[in-house]
Amino acid sequence: MKWSNVKYLVLRRFVQLGLLFLYFAGNYWGWKVLQGDLSSSRLFDTVPLSDPFAVLQILATGMIIGTNALIGAAIIALFYGLIGGRAFCSWVCPVNMVTDLAAWLRRKLFIDRIERKVWVTRNLRYYIIVIALIVSAITGLAAFEVVSPITILNRGVIFGFGAGAGLLAAIFLFDLFVLKNGWCGHICPLGGVHSLIGKYSLIRVKHDSDNCTLCMKCKEVCPEVQVLGMIGKRSEFVSGQECSNCGRCVDVCDDDALDFHIRNYLSKESK
Repeated sequence: MKWSNVKYLVLRRFVQLGLLFLYFAGNYWGWKVLQGDLSSSRLFDTVPLSDPFAVLQILATGMIIGTNALIGAAIIALFYGLIGGRAFCSWVCPVNMVTDLAAWLRRKLFIDRIERKVWVTRNLRYYIIVIALIVSAITGLAAFEVVSPITILNRGVIFGFGAGAGLLAAIFLFDLFVLKNGWCGHICPLGGVHSLIGKYSLIRVKHDSDNCTLCMKCKEVCPEVQVLGMIGKRSEFVSGQECSNCGRCVDVCDDDALDFHIRNYLSKESK
């Protein structure tokens, strides 16, 4: 296997595992690089970082929230909004490793070829955002944070796993046997929030239709296949807000028809 076919996969795993290690080191060895968890962190013991969705839920409860948390949420929102797009889901979120494993096994076991009647709208994640905020307002608790598998896995690595490990196993089995890319591609509200935040981000995959041979390997591996509607038709950026900038399509493309570029909103092809 060529490096060019796995480079973004390797880089994503390096970032995901590296972040988990830094959180672990911050808790057990007192390292100041990254302390806390994915909901609320401090970078170099100075820069606050907060999950914007968690902050929205806390605000919905009516609780008073600290200035640092608001600043941290703004920093994260600005980074993904201006640069990263929905990259949190594929480059940071540890649950992505669980769902990627399920997607890989689906292909290896040919489960994708079995016709299934399960259908779930990809807009479900956006409905769950609204439901989570309403439930937070009613109960006074940050609703999604209580059951979030992202939080469970992140804190499990730091403090040890408990009963929450069963939820992660359920997500794996759901993605493997019930619905392809079910959790990340249809259900996770945090993915929905980052889709909205990163809709106009600058770094995106660009398709060159002149190089495309219509092998469709990109659509086979893409967890949000609806964003690749331009494949084989026209040269343009993958502008769909659900694109997670994972680079899977770039890795598998042997035609050099897909690669990362910076969008120029002054040119027609970026619109």
